[in-house]
Amino acid sequence: MDAKTPTSEAARLLGDRLRERRTGLGLTQYEVAHSSAADLANYGKLERGIGNPTLVTLLRILVTLDLPVRDALDGLADRDLLPADIHPFTVSEFRSAQERRKHG
Repeated sequence: MDAKTPTSEAARLLGDRLRERRTGLGLTQYEVAHSSAADLANYGKLERGIGNPTLVTLLRILVTLDLPVRDALDGLADRDLLPADIHPFTVSEFRSAQERRKHG
């Protein structure tokens, strides 16, 4: 993955949502970054899906854009949207694996 490729489909979708909201409000990236105390380059990376903000930075940006968290993140907690090399276990999968080890 290079510096221009989104880190995941979830990151790309979030970036699209941020860009859509920002442009809908008639704001520049500079205005959003400045108003939310975020670094301009890092904000640009978020819109391109290659950034990885801290929770506080993301929340400041969402407040600046008056974008509810649920609207920004809705549907992004999907395993298929995460990077292919990351496979988080669900609680059920974890418990099933524990049971197999215990009884297997």
